[in-house]
Amino acid sequence: MAPTLSLRLRHQVLDVDLSLPLEADAPVTVLFGPSGAGKTTLLRCVAGLDAPAPPARVVLDGEVWNEGRRRVNARRRGIGYLFQDHALFPHMGVDANVAYGLTGLPRAERRARTAQALADAGVAHLAGRATRGLSGGEAQRVALARALAVRPRLLLLDEPLSALDAPTRTGLRAGLRAVLASSGTPTLLVTHDRAEALALGDRLVVLVDGRVHQQGPVQEVFSRPATPEVARAVGTENVLSGRVESRAGGLVRVGVAAGALVAPDPGGLVPGGRVLACVRAEDVALETEAARAASPRNRVAATVTAIVPEGPLERVELDAGFPLTAYVTRTSRHELGLVPGSRVRAVVKAAAVHLIPRT
Repeated sequence: MAPTLSLRLRHQVLDVDLSLPLEADAPVTVLFGPSGAGKTTLLRCVAGLDAPAPPARVVLDGEVWNEGRRRVNARRRGIGYLFQDHALFPHMGVDANVAYGLTGLPRAERRARTAQALADAGVAHLAGRATRGLSGGEAQRVALARALAVRPRLLLLDEPLSALDAPTRTGLRAGLRAVLASSGTPTLLVTHDRAEALALGDRLVVLVDGRVHQQGPVQEVFSRPATPEVARAVGTENVLSGRVESRAGGLVRVGVAAGALVAPDPGGLVPGGRVLACVRAEDVALETEAARAASPRNRVAATVTAIVPEGPLERVELDAGFPLTAYVTRTSRHELGLVPGSRVRAVVKAAAVHLIPRT
């Protein structure tokens, strides 16, 4: 049976009652949400660096770390902590930094554990080096090796890639995921970056204003936000107010402004009921008005209002009687001849429309 981390925290902005399974085959739980949501505060309470206000409870796999007057010291919790700025000691070499937490061990074992941790983090070649000459990516991997060297029961990563430049950050994501997956160490990772959450996480816990709004598998939460707050937090670009017009054949027709969208029936909806229709921008395809329509479902006439480059993609803002956002490649933009004022059809598969009931 997988260990469980149970939390009841009322501290600063936090108001959390949470139970997390820590499975070896899905080790990384991402604490996700906007700045100020309480993600780092939660991490520090788990680590024992902050003392939550009573009544508080922090329990890992049946071992009480915080409850009533009982509070286990941070150094006795068996935690590895990787900070945003890696926090290496500049006057110490790579090996000494990694071995810093290995107190009370014979010298030979300290050396062996240090070498193994550097290898696990993918930086065995940095053994014997000074820390001052390390690149940002190298320093972050050495800091990860230091956190892994103590063989922690729980690994805490606070925005581990945020201090790096964009190309380095992108390059390190896959490597970090491989290290975390191979170690199998239960991990809590804080980020507000969607790409990082998708690349690194197995489970997602969405925090907004200090409260947990949703948790579940990463893809499920991003694709099926449970509340408007979660939809905004995970960056769903199109959140449209509508009313249920009809239900039939497992589908719901929702009136949105002057148009309508068809979506899978989540159950529990009634005609006239208010809903939010959530559609990710990458699920909106564009075609010219002259294109032959294979199906009338969720094809909406629209006018391009703006085109904004975003890395390898182009963000296309549309007026379809309601605001709508799509992403296209540069090649697709040129093939479609898209410019502000272009008339197009926005195409959305019914399965890509997620409905949230509103009360």
